[in-house]
Amino acid sequence: MYKALNYWVFGGFSAERTCEEFIDWAKEQGLDGVELTIGDLLSLDTTDERAAEIKAYAASKNIRIRSCAFSGGWTCSIASPDKEERELALSRAEQALRIAGGLGAESLLLLAGTTRVAWDPSRPVVSYKTTWEISTESVKKLLPIAEKYDVNIALENVWNRFLISPMEWKFFLDQFDSPKIGMYFDVGNVCLYGRPQDYPEILGKYIKAVHIKNFEETDCGGGLHGFGDDLMKGEVDFKAVFDALKAINYTGPYTAEMIPFSRLPDMVLPDLPLAEKVAAQMKELEAKFY
Repeated sequence: MYKALNYWVFGGFSAERTCEEFIDWAKEQGLDGVELTIGDLLSLDTTDERAAEIKAYAASKNIRIRSCAFSGGWTCSIASPDKEERELALSRAEQALRIAGGLGAESLLLLAGTTRVAWDPSRPVVSYKTTWEISTESVKKLLPIAEKYDVNIALENVWNRFLISPMEWKFFLDQFDSPKIGMYFDVGNVCLYGRPQDYPEILGKYIKAVHIKNFEETDCGGGLHGFGDDLMKGEVDFKAVFDALKAINYTGPYTAEMIPFSRLPDMVLPDLPLAEKVAAQMKELEAKFY
């Protein structure tokens, strides 16, 4: 089991620690890899030379960079009905794919689009059909770039009110007929709508990477505060999830993404003690359930 940590809990959204510091820390914690974030930790003008330097440094520490996350899809969407915004989003996604390829990543997390961003009233409400159609065309434009840099486009299931069930995901991904498109499967995000263990048997090879987190339901559903600061507390049946992923021969990365929204309005990142706790819990999950 490849165990990694997403950068944000270690370095925050304003990149308070360097890639090299993160790699060194991951080595000390006994992790297998790190997930670097593009758009904050690594700006979109990161050079190929800098990406190669980071890749080499990670290799020297025996730390892998199998996935990267692009943070820019909420405010500038590849599925926007606004042509100017959409073209800018596509340009940014292309740069993110270039950087991810230079780092040696297998997959890049991208956002497929949104029908409504509940926490940002400035963002437009877009029909599901429109989002599907525009996102489809945008992904088709990005696929040659993904092939060029040998990076999977891994669209995340997140609270964007689009592509909710595993069947919707399968229908959406089937239309591209490409090994370079798939899902970044977040097991905690799924819990609002269904059970994460139901997704692998339907999506199979489309699952390119996995985010590990948990979710605590309240009032028969839950909200943002359901994302706590303890991987062991919540609704996720990790044994069932790991069994379902092993049944489809998934061998990709398992990356903890720890953003403790339960602490709002007082959430502060980076949080090094929390990062250390999560690293230890990833090893505990492996020992107990994998």
